[in-house]
Amino acid sequence: MAAVKPLKLLAMAAAVAAFAGTATVNAQTADSGATRPPACRPLPPEPPPLKPTTVTTIAQAYHCVLDNYFSGPVLDSRALLQPAFAALTRELQRRGLDQSNANAPVLTGKRDADWAAFSKVYQDVVARLPKESQQLVAETTIRAMVDSLDDNHAGWLRPGDPDFFPVGFLPSHARGPGRTDPTATGPAYVTDVLKGSAAANAGVKLGDEILTVNDVPLFVDGIAVPRVVEWLMEAKEGQRVRLTMRRPSTGETKNYDLTVIRPPEPPQTDVVESKLLPNGVGYVLMHGFEPGAADKVRKAIADLGKQQRLRGVVFDLRGNGGGSPDEVRKLVSSWVHGKTYSYWCDVRDKCTPNRTDDSVPLLNLPLVTLTDRRCASACDAFSSAVKDLRFGTLVGTRTAGAVSGPGEGWVLDDGSFVGLPKVHELGANREKIDTVGVPPDHFAPVTAADLSAGRDPGLDKARALLG
Repeated sequence: MAAVKPLKLLAMAAAVAAFAGTATVNAQTADSGATRPPACRPLPPEPPPLKPTTVTTIAQAYHCVLDNYFSGPVLDSRALLQPAFAALTRELQRRGLDQSNANAPVLTGKRDADWAAFSKVYQDVVARLPKESQQLVAETTIRAMVDSLDDNHAGWLRPGDPDFFPVGFLPSHARGPGRTDPTATGPAYVTDVLKGSAAANAGVKLGDEILTVNDVPLFVDGIAVPRVVEWLMEAKEGQRVRLTMRRPSTGETKNYDLTVIRPPEPPQTDVVESKLLPNGVGYVLMHGFEPGAADKVRKAIADLGKQQRLRGVVFDLRGNGGGSPDEVRKLVSSWVHGKTYSYWCDVRDKCTPNRTDDSVPLLNLPLVTLTDRRCASACDAFSSAVKDLRFGTLVGTRTAGAVSGPGEGWVLDDGSFVGLPKVHELGANREKIDTVGVPPDHFAPVTAADLSAGRDPGLDKARALLG
């Protein structure tokens, strides 16, 4: 399994790698012809220097969404600005800085007029804040604006040199910065351990159930408790974290009092790993759909075939967070030709079919693909193609359903980034995969008890299907 990294660093790397695009953005607004701030720009090769986040930055983000987001052409400006202002006022209250003049701006749905009203109130509020609070309030406002899209491929990111580290393991219900799997009911358990971390040094093992963190349970009545996952993924060096855990293989409950340390850099692992299983079954594990990954999968299968004539391939995509749509196309085209495997659609339902590349040689091997709730984005897309086009069998659990559409990245004047999908994706049968996921043909979840005992029911089922 891949080494654990701080989730926000993973998100940053994914944003820079996956967001790419260009746009021609008019510097005049449609409503009144008023001059707008400089347009958001496509991501540069190197991250720009960070500067303070100002009202101009927020204006850039506002227009960037309207110009470049999937539903931008029909998006009501109030749907962006009302959540942004609400988040601003909540932040003021949390910090004991609420103001009598922090009244909601009057918004009418006219984009320029709404921005002018929002900007005036925002600047009046920020002018009265202590200087040390202005940046955090600005970040809260712009993040809430982008988050209001409720799109798993849209987000705002301000990179930096974070001083937080993971305690040293990945909990089963974590899905990204501040996010948990909405289907998880607990108990959460350890799915990966970072070598050299505080948790690893203390003896935390795969499958250990996480009962409490700092004496707070991760779940109450089957619902994940907000922010507790951040104590695990974003602890500060030197911070103490108390854990109560249960080991399913022995039934033993253990208490840990960890002091967070800076873990060593994990060794670089290839995106593709492979091995030959008994009875001529090839096993290929792919950690991500990064550029070149499909060629590495094809080479791994070819190399295994040189050792023994293959009867089939187990393609393990569990934990695969996605990547490039180009790799999806090449992998689908390795098993089937002459097919449409997905559609990219605009807000008015004008759809472009994604077709197989029939110049890619077919592998002509039976395929069983392993999936789980961490199989997301491009992994969702590939899994849906396998199921819809019936060129393989899915085993495991339903995928993440985090495949709204391919993201494009834009840089703002403070050095922060906005990621926005221009289109939304549908499966080969024109069904929606986003927020739903792809159910497997055979359910074979890996439980905490399985991990603790070293069992893999998904792989066992895949091998049985291939005979």
